[in-house]
Amino acid sequence: MAVRRRFLHPLWLIASLPLYMGWRLLPALAGGPAGVVAGVVVLIAACAIVPMSVRRTDKFAWVGLIAMGFFSTLFVATVLRDVLLLAAHLLLSTAQMDALTVISARYAVALTLAATFIGLLISRRPRLVEVEIPIARLPKALHGFSIAQISDVHVGPTIRRGFVERLVDRVNRLDADLIAVTGDLVDGSVQELSRHTAPLAKLAARHGAYFVTGNHEYYSGEADWTREIRRLGLTVLKNQHVVLKHDGALLVLAGVTDYSAHRFDAAQKSDPAAALHGAPPDAGAKILLAHQPSSADAAEHAGFDVQISGHTHGGQFWPWNHFVRYFQPFTAGLHRLKRLWVYVSSGTGYWGPPNRFGVPAEITRIRLVPAAQ
Repeated sequence: MAVRRRFLHPLWLIASLPLYMGWRLLPALAGGPAGVVAGVVVLIAACAIVPMSVRRTDKFAWVGLIAMGFFSTLFVATVLRDVLLLAAHLLLSTAQMDALTVISARYAVALTLAATFIGLLISRRPRLVEVEIPIARLPKALHGFSIAQISDVHVGPTIRRGFVERLVDRVNRLDADLIAVTGDLVDGSVQELSRHTAPLAKLAARHGAYFVTGNHEYYSGEADWTREIRRLGLTVLKNQHVVLKHDGALLVLAGVTDYSAHRFDAAQKSDPAAALHGAPPDAGAKILLAHQPSSADAAEHAGFDVQISGHTHGGQFWPWNHFVRYFQPFTAGLHRLKRLWVYVSSGTGYWGPPNRFGVPAEITRIRLVPAAQ
């Protein structure tokens, strides 16, 4: 078992992927021994820079995290190139194969550079996504009730105060009835990041701003962040609900701790049923804020009409958006689970690489509308 653990150590992965990419691409790209040596130096530097950048908060973090995204995409491009070359080998002559080997290596690098640059630009500009959720027997007073959702902001190494200030300004301009922050707000301690989360105190909506914990809050000191977020004026819902009166109609807004919270604190086990306990049965709509889509089964069983979640990032960038569905019940967008509507945000920020190629970040405005009879 000790040998197996050493073999599966993450350092092997960090080293083996650059070795594979270098082995497959450098001979076709380098143009001689000097080029090969230069390429090897770049790959070795990447092996050192990427792990070192994860907890940094300076310009070095930008370099390392962009490199992380670049090499992630380059790895996929290298694999796809090898599949192409394997198929072509059955059809082309030796001379044609030699030419394809060179041009395909160049295209792999060029397309990776383009995807990394475009993904960086998209990651810093969350788009506005409008969603309508039909609710049966929705009281007329709640027709058009709006919720502005932000999720998975991940304030940390490369998402700082300026990003948060722009985000708060955009959310406030939506003039939503309430604001929901569905977890993974931070990656770091209160001491490190409180200056950068401070603009959240300016979030303003008719019925206030609400927060539920994500798994990254527990990585970052959940108790400290709960106190800080409350100090900023947001209501933190931990297996709790509030009853909102909107133009005479009642709406229940509940929130649960993160789906994995019990692994950090058994007393904080996520419990949608407890969050709804004691709520008025005649409320016009019952809405649950839950960081992870995995809470949906329990939320549906408890009797909620809507669950609003995040966590998945929609896969964050291509091609990982095609794989996240194998690990989560819902990837992104609006879904139906029996009587429950589940909306999953693709996330407002990003984790790790500042890359959103193919999976734009979002600020979401959700409106409740009456279901067709």
